[in-house]
Amino acid sequence: MRRMFEQVLPLLTALLAWAAWLGWDGEKDVLPDGTVSGPYEAWQVLGLVVTVGAAVCRSAHRGEVSAAVAGSAAGLAAAAWVDWSGEGDGLYVVGVATVLVGTLAVSGALAGATAALARRRV
Repeated sequence: MRRMFEQVLPLLTALLAWAAWLGWDGEKDVLPDGTVSGPYEAWQVLGLVVTVGAAVCRSAHRGEVSAAVAGSAAGLAAAAWVDWSGEGDGLYVVGVATVLVGTLAVSGALAGATAALARRRV
């Protein structure tokens, strides 16, 4: 049971973290010069990254490296898909693919480094 928890923790954390950090903010900001930014602020994205990164490190430290990488990537990609798919222009697919590839790269490096450090300490 504990192993299954470690395997699904990054996936669940990614889904819930997206909802907590980004899911409530859907409005783009119009700046005084007329340009549009957003809908997310840098602090929201940083909070998401730190939250998901902590779950990746926890699972990787406990030996679930592939679950940490796959779960975090699948969770963030699924959350992005649900959040952005209603925009109608079709470009959300590019954004979701970018989230997926970026999460695979960063969580892979983070999980690999965490697992290597965990093995070294034993």
